Amino acid sequence: MDLGLKPQPTFYMFKCEQSSPPGIPKPCCVTKDSKGLFNYMASVLMEKGIMGPVQAIKTSCLGRCEVGPLMLVEPGHYMYVQLSKEKIDKIVEEHIIGGNPIKEYLIADELWSDPLNLSKS
Repeated sequence: MDLGLKPQPTFYMFKCEQSSPPGIPKPCCVTKDSKGLFNYMASVLMEKGIMGPVQAIKTSCLGRCEVGPLMLVEPGHYMYVQLSKEKIDKIVEEHIIGGNPIKEYLIADELWSDPLNLSKS
């Protein structure tokens, strides 16, 4: 059976869907005001006809709760913060389709420095 070539996804959009239990003071990416952002993002990708080449993925905590709701776009380690529907629209249009990350929506350098080198050499 020949299944043909199936290309890799072009982008992965990892949207934090972590919520804190009631009474916990820790900030989280899913609140009453932001609980629909993942579904909104998925619907935008479907409307644009790019769901598939662009994979929308729900994740747990990405470790930058103080600037949530947030999303990591790969490739490139682009961490988008304080998401809204308007920001998602612009990220999809300009970064995902247009190829130009939106610098003003990215996490501050002091919260997202270069990754650690884990090699022993």
